[in-house]
Amino acid sequence: MIKKNFVVVSEKGIHARPATELVIVADQFMSEIKVTANNRTIDMKSIMGLMSLGMYRGQSFTLEINGGDEQLAMEKIKNLLIENGLAKIDE
Repeated sequence: MIKKNFVVVSEKGIHARPATELVIVADQFMSEIKVTANNRTIDMKSIMGLMSLGMYRGQSFTLEINGGDEQLAMEKIKNLLIENGLAKIDE
């Protein structure tokens, strides 16, 4: 299992379009991929779950991945978040 903390940096937060992209990428992996924000944990492979978190600029969240392809999944999702200006790593 690997975990990484992020902060939303996008002015619009993680709204429908980027959430859909994240779900599409998460669906490519066998690993279990969870997002925790606002004291709630959801399955990142669920668009409704991800949208229900209401992730706005400045909000912290944790990405937790567990499975055989967890390293690759984390790399792909992290890159999508950073390269699309959605979030940055919370250090």
